Amino acid sequence: MPRVVHFEIHAEDIERAKKFYEDVFGWKIEKWEGPMEYWSITTGKQEEPGIDGGLMRRQGGEPGVDTSISTYICTIDVPDIDEYLNQVKKHGGKVTMEKSPIPGIGWLAYCLDTEKNIFGIMQSDMSAR
Repeated sequence: MPRVVHFEIHAEDIERAKKFYEDVFGWKIEKWEGPMEYWSITTGKQEEPGIDGGLMRRQGGEPGVDTSISTYICTIDVPDIDEYLNQVKKHGGKVTMEKSPIPGIGWLAYCLDTEKNIFGIMQSDMSAR
C-alpha cells in the first residue's frame, strides 16, 4: 500500500523556518546542491522509522483558499507533548488545537510554524483517555 516517503515545508522566510525546525525538533537542514533552491531536511537516524523532507520557498503567495499550494498535515512523534508545545511557542509558532487524547493511542495537538504551515505533534500513550 502507498506510504508517505517525503514531505515539504513551504516558507516565505527560509532562514526563519530553518531556525524554527532546528530549534524545536533538532532537525538538520542543509542547502541542496542541485539545480533549484531547496534545502534537505534530516529528521533522524536512517535506521529509525520516519521520513525526511525538504524546505522550499512558498509558491503562490500566502497560505489560504486562493493559493496554488494546499497542504497535508504531517504529524511529528515527540516523547513529551507538553515540552514540545512549549518549544513551539518559545520559537515563534502557535498552538492551533490544544493537546487532546486519542484514546488508547496518545496525545495529539496541531500547531502553526513561523510560516503559517500547520503540523501535528503526537506523544504515544496507550493510557490516554
